[in-house]
Amino acid sequence: MNTTEQLVEATLDDLWFDLEDLCRLGVVEACWLEERLTNGLVIACEDAPDTTRCYNHITLTRVRRLAALERDFEAVPELAALVADMECEIQRLKERLQCLED
Repeated sequence: MNTTEQLVEATLDDLWFDLEDLCRLGVVEACWLEERLTNGLVIACEDAPDTTRCYNHITLTRVRRLAALERDFEAVPELAALVADMECEIQRLKERLQCLED
């Protein structure tokens, strides 16, 4: 049997994930993710290419961070989300400060 591999180039900005993909790539259970979606700690992308719930690389990064915070520090979901939000804000402010320094 002859199989052919094809290299596909895509940036994370171009990729969209469904719920199953997000669970697999984020290494979380579907019930874990559904609970955070229901509570508004993770949200689907509004600029998705179709009407289904889709997620992007930003959501994937958030899911991974929330899972790590909950696991590593035994944080409740709301606290993990607050810490993740604060980390994003700190990064945004650092980037802004760097722009002002240049």
